[in-house]
Amino acid sequence: MAKKSGESSKKVVSFKIPNVDFKNLKYTPILMVLLLVASFLLGALTTKISYLEKQNGGSQAGTPAQPAGTPSQPAAPAPGAKVSVTNGHFPLKGNSNAKVTIVEFADFRCPFCEQFFTQTESQIIKDYVDTGKAKLAFRQYAFLGPASTFAANAAECANDQGKFWEFHDYLYKNQPAETDTSMYNTDTLTQAATSLGMDGNTFRSCLDGKKDDSKASADLADGQKAGVNGTPTFFVNGTSLVGAEPYSAFKTIIDQELAK
Repeated sequence: MAKKSGESSKKVVSFKIPNVDFKNLKYTPILMVLLLVASFLLGALTTKISYLEKQNGGSQAGTPAQPAGTPSQPAAPAPGAKVSVTNGHFPLKGNSNAKVTIVEFADFRCPFCEQFFTQTESQIIKDYVDTGKAKLAFRQYAFLGPASTFAANAAECANDQGKFWEFHDYLYKNQPAETDTSMYNTDTLTQAATSLGMDGNTFRSCLDGKKDDSKASADLADGQKAGVNGTPTFFVNGTSLVGAEPYSAFKTIIDQELAK
């Protein structure tokens, strides 16, 4: 019978101890051996039960199961293959004439995307974007449910007021746990937009009216055509790099492109 979500899979194993008068029991060598053998078998049985629980019952207390909708590190498009992708409609970060173009497809609610933003992006910007060697383009790949779509639309509304990158940074710096979607509503994001210097009424009207929903949808469709099936996915001069890879992985590909 299938288990309901969250139902424990642990089985209670009980052992009935015989009615033995331990006070008058004489510990003969044979009895000692039997007790040792029994202890070994009991330990082996306990270990086996624990193993089966882990195999069949999901995660144990203290190691929560991955929530539904959590993105996995995606499989890359054909390794080493060049993929033709455009820069999209958001403003580029860096010199538009830079030799290397890095196109990122990402979801604002994706924890791996936030990991890239926090741990890797600033170093790439420092070493390659600010020095004029590379430019960075961002494209939407909002596939993690309604809250992701809402965040994507909010980013489009921010772009309409010339504040895309500021809002991009806000969404990642304030990204909550995946199960928490409370910030993805009109009031909260309008307040954030106002704090970043945008006109609140214009932003609210844009967001409530889903004014730019088609732009976010077009980005998603373009990503799918390019072979994107998870986030983040990057194309460095068309060469794919998938997942929140360390800085060294980007450096290798960027340096190869610069050497050509």
